[in-house]
Amino acid sequence: MTPPEKTSRETRLQHWVAAELQADDPAGLPLVMVSGDASFRRYFRAVQNQKTFIAVDAPPEHEDSAAFVKVCGMFRDAGVHAPEVYAVDCEQGFMLLEDLGDAMVLPEMLACQAGQDINKPDRIYRIAIDTLVRIQLCGNQEILGAYSRTELRREMDLFTEWFLLAFLELDLSAAEKDLIDQTMTVLEDAALAQPTVLVHRDYHSRNLMLLEQTPTAEGDNADVFELGVIDFQDAVHGPYSYDLVSLLRDCYIRWQPEQVASWGRYYLTAAQSQGLLSGLAEAAFFRDFDLMGLQRHLKVMGIFCRLYLRDNKSQYLADIPLVSKYFLEVSSRYPELGNFVEWFQRRVIPTAQEKLPKKQAL
Repeated sequence: MTPPEKTSRETRLQHWVAAELQADDPAGLPLVMVSGDASFRRYFRAVQNQKTFIAVDAPPEHEDSAAFVKVCGMFRDAGVHAPEVYAVDCEQGFMLLEDLGDAMVLPEMLACQAGQDINKPDRIYRIAIDTLVRIQLCGNQEILGAYSRTELRREMDLFTEWFLLAFLELDLSAAEKDLIDQTMTVLEDAALAQPTVLVHRDYHSRNLMLLEQTPTAEGDNADVFELGVIDFQDAVHGPYSYDLVSLLRDCYIRWQPEQVASWGRYYLTAAQSQGLLSGLAEAAFFRDFDLMGLQRHLKVMGIFCRLYLRDNKSQYLADIPLVSKYFLEVSSRYPELGNFVEWFQRRVIPTAQEKLPKKQAL
């Protein structure tokens, strides 16, 4: 059953959309739920004169619609296909946006994997990387603010608070807390040493939309794709590798390490061709990429457990095994993280296997 406060907001949103579209009768402009996401936002589709719109309910006590509009403008000015904003009411937390359709990248990529097709994913991911480079060129710290040490630590603390303590119910000793703190400091230092760019902060297959599929003239069934970009309102100025590792070590789909490395090299070439990361060696790039991914994956393990425990969104538990696997595979390559890896395998994995549903066990 939908809570009364959500029903009330939906009714208000419907009337607001009707007014913005100059519809005489709000009842004649029904809103159809498209999706919720891992936040408090809800998305609805409205149709008027055969044109579709996306109406967004973003409760102002939880979501920043003004930030969405600001970043959206920056992206569109840079040639990135973010949804056009037709109307916004920041006080109520309502937006009316261009409809980018339902063709999310993730299902298409899962279908390609099932069919053992890597050619289409390779084309799409190269376009996603080219789009990312455009995003990275369009930000500045004065407008967005910095991805600070405080914020990096706050994110990783979600791992301790929600994954270790709330979900696994571990009783951490002082020595264990010190080990966690030392590990997080290593990851913070690595992130803050990186060149900085605009960071989308959630750049992955669920936030990229396939907009066009135009057959090419070569007759090889290759398609030309345009990607739409969504869910960027939390953008900051921060480490260059953050969005790339979010894309290539995606929490919802896994690619073979050699494919990830190939796309990583493609990114480095593309970025350097645009004046970013001048002189950065490939080995240093992949170290940045790896350590940034570890910071993100600690955060994500905490977020997925918070979504389950606080927001009753149990579906995210299914994604914890992949995130944990990424973390162990990568961290095991770095001797300075050896003590944490040993502790994670000994203390965390067995408890997680007991706590997670059997089909989702690590």
